[in-house]
Amino acid sequence: MTDEHATATARSTVYGYPRQGQNRELKKAVEGYWKGRVTADALRTTAAELRRANWRQLSDAGIDEVPTGDFSYYDHVLDTTVMVGAVPGRHREAVAADALDGYFAMARGTQDVAPLEMTKWFDTNYHYLVPELGPDTDFTADSAKQVAELEEAVALGLAARPVLVGPLTYLLLAKPAPGVAADFDPLTLLDRLLPVYAEVLADLRAAGAEWVQLDEPALVQDRGRAELEAAEHAYHRLGTLTDRPKLLVASYFGRLGESLPVLAKAPVEGLALDFTDAAVANLDALAAVGGLPGKRLVAGVVNGRNIWINDLEKSLSVLGTLLGLAGRIDVASSCSLLHVPLDTSAERDIEPQVLRWLAFARQKTAEVVTLARGLDRGTGAIAAELAANRADLAARTHSPVTRDPAVRARTAAVTDAEAHRSQPYAERAAVQRAHLGLPLLPTTTIGSFPQTAELRTARAALRSGRIDAAAYEERIKAEIQEVISFQEKTGLDVLVHGEAERNDMVQYFAEQLTGYLATQHGWVQSYGTRYVRPPVLAGDISRPGPMTVGWTTYAQSLTGRPVKGMLTGPVTMLAWSFVRDDQPLGDTARQVALALRDEVNDLDSAGTSVIQVDEPALRETLPLRAADRQAYLGWATEAFRLTTSGVRADTQIHTHMCYAEFGDIVRAIDDLDADVISLEAARSHMQVAHELAEHGYPREAGPGVYDIHSPRVPSAEEAAELLRTGLKAIPAGRLWVNPDCGLKTRGWPETRASLENLVTAARTVRGELRAS
Repeated sequence: MTDEHATATARSTVYGYPRQGQNRELKKAVEGYWKGRVTADALRTTAAELRRANWRQLSDAGIDEVPTGDFSYYDHVLDTTVMVGAVPGRHREAVAADALDGYFAMARGTQDVAPLEMTKWFDTNYHYLVPELGPDTDFTADSAKQVAELEEAVALGLAARPVLVGPLTYLLLAKPAPGVAADFDPLTLLDRLLPVYAEVLADLRAAGAEWVQLDEPALVQDRGRAELEAAEHAYHRLGTLTDRPKLLVASYFGRLGESLPVLAKAPVEGLALDFTDAAVANLDALAAVGGLPGKRLVAGVVNGRNIWINDLEKSLSVLGTLLGLAGRIDVASSCSLLHVPLDTSAERDIEPQVLRWLAFARQKTAEVVTLARGLDRGTGAIAAELAANRADLAARTHSPVTRDPAVRARTAAVTDAEAHRSQPYAERAAVQRAHLGLPLLPTTTIGSFPQTAELRTARAALRSGRIDAAAYEERIKAEIQEVISFQEKTGLDVLVHGEAERNDMVQYFAEQLTGYLATQHGWVQSYGTRYVRPPVLAGDISRPGPMTVGWTTYAQSLTGRPVKGMLTGPVTMLAWSFVRDDQPLGDTARQVALALRDEVNDLDSAGTSVIQVDEPALRETLPLRAADRQAYLGWATEAFRLTTSGVRADTQIHTHMCYAEFGDIVRAIDDLDADVISLEAARSHMQVAHELAEHGYPREAGPGVYDIHSPRVPSAEEAAELLRTGLKAIPAGRLWVNPDCGLKTRGWPETRASLENLVTAARTVRGELRAS
């Protein structure tokens, strides 16, 4: 145990850094490898160059200790599965034949083997691959990646700290493997896993690691006695190892609560805690347990999840309060910077004054370094930075960009009646069935269809001025005609226009609403090689004019079958944006809901009989602590109802959610008062259907039978078997047939084949029901 003093020089660090590169070089290299255009050696070379560039950027900015091991080709939890040898049985042959191809097979699946399930990383929009474990799981250590990346950084002359997903979090995020009893608890494997971590730690020490960071974000959630005892046991065993580096146990995304005393007493050399507004309770809690005498405290005072500049004086005040509560205080971001874009300097279309309010990864790194210098040398050493920061914060507060009196007046005048449909669900369902005339097990898709190369070329040509708006609209019309024609020939019952005009399900709407800012290079990893550019919700929100009505009515003119109007819901518009931090989220959600309500009502007036308002982020934004959830679900469900409750009784409202655990929010899903919900279910083998049934969900539902995040084409029989499983939980009169999610990222050949099989499966099972 070290005995450093709080008067020692404060060091600066971060927990992780964006992986993609300035121009998304990693995405291009990985996808090139999948397509056979990039060799494995070339992919590894690109990855190594990106790691070196990241470390140099951090070092040049003044970061004293760089993270290693956080870089990933696809997902850091999948990397941990490889590190501990927990490869599922169905993937072992592929991994043994070629480690890299086997790794991607676990991530994406193959035509013959299903991938690992994917779900959200806590309450972020990052997706991780869920470990599959069972009582027969044997762990084996493979520290090659972690050791190699540490050695790369050390060779550059850098002080480096390997970062690993901690053993508690790894097990708490896992699920029972296929064929294993549903009540199997992966945490029972802890004593089998800890020796593997001990071996990896020893390997890292031998490679030169002074410190290793073990990330335990799962401990900021509510944890029972057994889990707390497991944490105490784990860190006693790891902390008392003789052949190990110093251990820094890191938590983030919230307050540690009941886990803090356990970690404070553990025989480890340091803790890293979140001290941003969402976790300010950690400050008092740390004082209550007597601080961390003789230990290192890494204080996460720069928000690693949002893009607004730090209030430097406020953070310095927090850091000053922490002095004396630990052997030494170091300064960091609150979590990995994986969750923010790389650099604001690449943005050319945001007004310069507004741009000064934003901090991406490089700017947050500079804030961390500034705060460490201020903590170490006093405020006089950073007087210029403090003055500029005060001016920028004041400019944002008083800017007309942030406040619109008309929006605020409308929001304040909302009545409870506006957030409720005019008729109860049972009455609406009867008139909707009569109006729509759909068959048993109606088929549909979630909304988007593949974005073709021709479409991307046309969009780029419009931006560059090579074609005009009229030519671009003709291209969009041609795409919509093709999509409608295909759906009719395939036999789908409720059609979509395919969203050819949309760049992203949030960005498309953000660009047409006041109060939002769009970035050009603000890419953030969502999963694997899927990167998104979250818009910036900077001010009060309103809708200047219709956004989807024209394209929806055009698509409806091409067919006699119902075409869904497609919108993104208010909670997802917040969750998948960088949301303003200067007012309560519920207030912002109500503003967005009112803007979307205008669009829904216009679609209804135009004769659109089915309107889908997607809320895939409802579950992911759920607070990590149960005590905080009721308030969130109150404003979140109200915002959805406010969006959708102005339509006629015979207009069917759909919603969609994907890649999250839904069992604990089924009551809230019911409170949305949607008529139909579609949900991800293919990878989890219809688990969500049974969750809905267990909670008595009374409405229509479409648990997905086609996993669109994998390139494999499910057979008609595979989809039919999933439907039969779904029917065990949801009556045939309330069961829809659809994919898990939108088809934007898929290619046309696999989309055609998969949807044809989906329709065949629905007809097969429909026939079985009639014959029974």
